[in-house]
This record gives sequence, structure tokens and C-alpha cells, in this order.
Amino acid sequence: MVEEYSYIMTNDVWEVVPRLVDRSVVCSRWMNEIKYVPDESMDIYKDRFVAKGYAQKEGTDYEKTFAPIVRYAYIRYVIFLVVHMGGKFTR
Repeated sequence: MVEEYSYIMTNDVWEVVPRLVDRSVVCSRWMNEIKYVPDESMDIYKDRFVAKGYAQKEGTDYEKTFAPIVRYAYIRYVIFLVVHMGGKFTR
């Protein structure tokens, strides 16, 4: 947890802003997970700091949502272009 916290602080992940009166505050919490290797022995502890976004209300706390998702067909097409162009991209 200390390592994750130091990463957040050194990379300037968030900034403190004044609370708006008409908006609710999104709480957060630490998620702790143990990662295992195939022989069922413990490998590492994985800690993440996550926001409880499910507590927000549409129209009040946010207007739009965005999730960067790519389709496998697009990835195959880009790989096809790279192979077809010989791996050279010029303008």
C-alpha cells in the first residue's frame, strides 16, 4: 500500500479542488488482492486505490461516460496494414 501511495503522490495523479455545493463527493477505498503463481503459492500482494464511481448519479454528478475499448477486428486490420506496408510508415 505504501508503494502504491508513493506512486500516486510522485506522479501527481490527482489534485485537490474545492467541493461544489450541489455535487456529491465520490468516496474511495483501497483494494487488496493476493496474486498466486500456477503452483498455488503466493506471489505478491497487489494494492489499488479505487473510486466508488457507482455512487454517482447521472445528470447530477456526470453528463457523459467514456470507456476506451478496441475491437479485435481493428487490431487485426492495423497489423495487416503494417505487414502490407512492410513495417514502414511515412507521411
